[in-house]
Amino acid sequence: MIAGFLGSRVVLSLSMMLFGLNALRGVPPRQWLRQRWWLLGLVWIGFYVVSWFWSDDKAFWNDRVQTKLPFLLLPLAFGLLPAFSLKQLKVFTAGLCLLLVGGIVFSLSFLVRDPSFYIEGYKWSHVIPTPVYRDHIRFSMTIALSIAWCLYIAPEIRRKAFRRLLYICTALFIVYLHLLAAKTGLIAFYLIAVAAMVRLAAGRKWLPALLLAGMMAGGITLAWHSVPTFSQRVGYSIYSYEQYKQGNISGDYSDIGRVVSYELALRLIREHPFTGTGAGDILTAMSAAYDQWHPGIPQAQRLVPHNQFLTIGVATGLVSLACFCWWMAAPLVRLRRDRHSFYFFLTWLLLLFFLMTDASLEVQFGVFVYLFFLLWQRHAFIHRGQDSPVAAGSNYQNNEL
Repeated sequence: MIAGFLGSRVVLSLSMMLFGLNALRGVPPRQWLRQRWWLLGLVWIGFYVVSWFWSDDKAFWNDRVQTKLPFLLLPLAFGLLPAFSLKQLKVFTAGLCLLLVGGIVFSLSFLVRDPSFYIEGYKWSHVIPTPVYRDHIRFSMTIALSIAWCLYIAPEIRRKAFRRLLYICTALFIVYLHLLAAKTGLIAFYLIAVAAMVRLAAGRKWLPALLLAGMMAGGITLAWHSVPTFSQRVGYSIYSYEQYKQGNISGDYSDIGRVVSYELALRLIREHPFTGTGAGDILTAMSAAYDQWHPGIPQAQRLVPHNQFLTIGVATGLVSLACFCWWMAAPLVRLRRDRHSFYFFLTWLLLLFFLMTDASLEVQFGVFVYLFFLLWQRHAFIHRGQDSPVAAGSNYQNNEL
């Protein structure tokens, strides 16, 4: 198992590196400096690097910095890539759906083999196993982001059979998210539905908007009454909230544990507002904060801040956090009132929610999910828009977002 885990990490690292190097092949280095968004990303990454000087745990600092290395390569690589043809996008979409369907079959096989065991586990927030490190948070988010991509690309595909297969895969993804009942993926899916409803209403398409709202309400009701994993998950969340209102902050409940981690992170940011604790000392500082303010919570239940913004604030301070927020918001300046902009903003919004509920940029799989889907949808937004550089017959030299 350990060998497989390490092997998958190596494969993912090599894949990202080779993709980036291939994209940069033959591109003059002077063109790199035209990628202003990439340059802005170097600033907040630089804070992680220089925090070496006030980090005591150099090994943990090294791990944190290595995790951020894809930010130095992938945004630049995607920014310099020419437009993909529709055929290439179809091949990618088919491969993505095939991989995810295989992952879903693998995940559901556990539930099929022993349904009572896994359904019972949902009472304690134990979900069915998922592929890729059994990381249900990132895997469910991948499913939700793939739903957004399939809905975006499907209308551009002329072959009805292929388009129908995409819609079937999308329906399968939606059903699976309710069976898995991971809160991150479920909320992300309903954000997609709400955004679609708002877009329809803004276009004065009142009947489709009302129908979608009715389908959402009906789907939630149906899942509550017929999907035991979903109903158990919702029941667990409600029970956790009731425990929190009663003052139970023991760390026995995952949702309460997150709230406690937010509280402690804010305390640490107030203590180290400019430099942070140092990227290498996040764990040490959080452990000391638990000792000081919540000593009764066992070591095994102590968390780093389950919020990427708070994690950056704790690690490298508020100036670094401001640079990160600027980097995140910068691509939105090119939004227009068309479907390409809508789906890019939707993907951006889903990933914003992703970072607000988990420190996913501190782990390799999280970095990949965030960067790949953001950059892939951004690339489509730039190159397939009505007034994109590609439409004007240009190439990477004018792609300066």
